[in-house]
Amino acid sequence: MTGKGRAQWLDSLRTQLWPLPALAVVIAVTLGMVLPALDSAVDGRLPTCVTVLLFSGGPDAARAVLQAIAGSLITVTSLTFSLTVVTLQLASSQFSPRLLRTFTSDRFVHGTLALFLAAFAFALTVLRSVRGEGSGSTLFVPEISVTVAFVLAIASVMGLVLFLAHLAREIRVETMMRRVNVETQGTIDRVFPENRPPRGPEPVPASEAFIIRSTSSGFLTSLDGEALMEAAKKAGAVVRIDREPGTSVIEGVPFATAWPALTERPATAGTAFTAEVSDNLARDVNNAVATGFERTNVQDVGFGFRQLVDVAARALSPGINDPTTAVHVIGHLSDLLCRLVGRNPGPEHLTDNDGHVRVVLSLPRLRDLLDLAVNQPRHYGTDDPVVAGRLLGLLQELTWCDRKGQYRADILEHLDRMRDAITAADYSPRERGNLLDQADAIALMQTKGGHSHGKEP
Repeated sequence: MTGKGRAQWLDSLRTQLWPLPALAVVIAVTLGMVLPALDSAVDGRLPTCVTVLLFSGGPDAARAVLQAIAGSLITVTSLTFSLTVVTLQLASSQFSPRLLRTFTSDRFVHGTLALFLAAFAFALTVLRSVRGEGSGSTLFVPEISVTVAFVLAIASVMGLVLFLAHLAREIRVETMMRRVNVETQGTIDRVFPENRPPRGPEPVPASEAFIIRSTSSGFLTSLDGEALMEAAKKAGAVVRIDREPGTSVIEGVPFATAWPALTERPATAGTAFTAEVSDNLARDVNNAVATGFERTNVQDVGFGFRQLVDVAARALSPGINDPTTAVHVIGHLSDLLCRLVGRNPGPEHLTDNDGHVRVVLSLPRLRDLLDLAVNQPRHYGTDDPVVAGRLLGLLQELTWCDRKGQYRADILEHLDRMRDAITAADYSPRERGNLLDQADAIALMQTKGGHSHGKEP
């Protein structure tokens, strides 16, 4: 499994609620069978300083304790599941359905459910080994096992208290935005690492191109660059993936393009593919890309932006009318955009050992992410001067971070759109004047190179 394929598999596992609780149940059942055997082996041989800490009741007392633990914990587990479902429903309706992955990947929730189910399964398994005088066999009370069950029960009580406190904190919109920000930063670091070299010229077909159709439908979740490189070398081709991670692909619709590489043997350089080569290349390229029914954070940089923008759009809707949340979202968007400046976001060129481009991966440019971050908040939020001012602040912060002026044209384009929206909005003359002055200050910063209004410390 390649590195990117492993990351895709781990992300899928991380966002499921069941793996850790299921593993905990298996371990608890195994321990519940092994520990009573250990109890029997060391029965009567433990020193007094140890036995004084162990359960000291008879078979009836042991059964009562274990039954109470098992019965109460399955009820607490049901309550925990119910609270989790209610939280998911609230997050979906109040903020964005795309935030559900943030909750289902919460390790604290996984650990709490695992603790409750493990304690229940352990108590139920140990209950089978308790033997009384009338059972037709030797009286046996697994003191160590019952003590462990008691400790797990106490830990579960503490876990329930901590879970409620954690849930109250996680449901806050500020916490959710921060988690999306952190996850998106991780995606940016994977896809656009620091000191990413600038791209060379885009390769263009030297002969008739061959389109590759998708064999599945869904969201493009990941691209395996190593497998694509092998497919391109095998076919003597240059392969360009025309869809970015996070975009929708439809079965039977083209999503990639290939053409013969000019670096092959002179006798075949630039010639058309044979039918067999074309079929094999199409199969290999489809095998090198993964699709799913939902977007993920593995390689999809735009997904985190989409989540944050959805929260802002929902906050600016007439039914909720929460511009403060929208302002906070814009702050997180500005942080992510400034993180991308200097990393040369955009398509990735994969080269062979001779330095020739063989694979082109479509990845978002900063212009695309800036459009995603600003367009909807501007459309829904410029009726509020505070939101409009924060959008101008985003452009100002991006201007400051764009030290080389690479994205000056994109920033000025959005600045002109903001001016038009401010002019058309129903502001007081003072509010409009203040916002237009802020826009003029940004334009002046762009004219003077972005750093004329202050020195770096």
